[in-house]
Amino acid sequence: MTLHASPAPAQTGWELVMVEQRGCVYCIRWHADVGPEYPITPEGRFAPLRVVDLRALPDDLELTRRPVFTPTFILTRDGQEISRIEGYPGEDFFWGLLGRLLSQGNADWASDPVGG
Repeated sequence: MTLHASPAPAQTGWELVMVEQRGCVYCIRWHADVGPEYPITPEGRFAPLRVVDLRALPDDLELTRRPVFTPTFILTRDGQEISRIEGYPGEDFFWGLLGRLLSQGNADWASDPVGG
């Protein structure tokens, strides 16, 4: 498995950081199940995906604790952790859990203008 490169933090300040590692079967499943559609969803436009390696976490992230499981999805605002999902429970559960994360971080996320 090749780790997916991601751009720098989003203009909105909100990101969904996916922590993965080589050989992670659940990471591969997420990239196949959700990855192609994520950027075009309201969630993906609000909190663009940033993929990082478990063994090389970037210095610009302020996490409440170091991730242990892959994938771990961490909702951040301006690099600071808001909340997280540990593991990948499948596409159907992922979207529901992500909606809860976004609501914890910003109750009006779906109506916020993107890029401003």
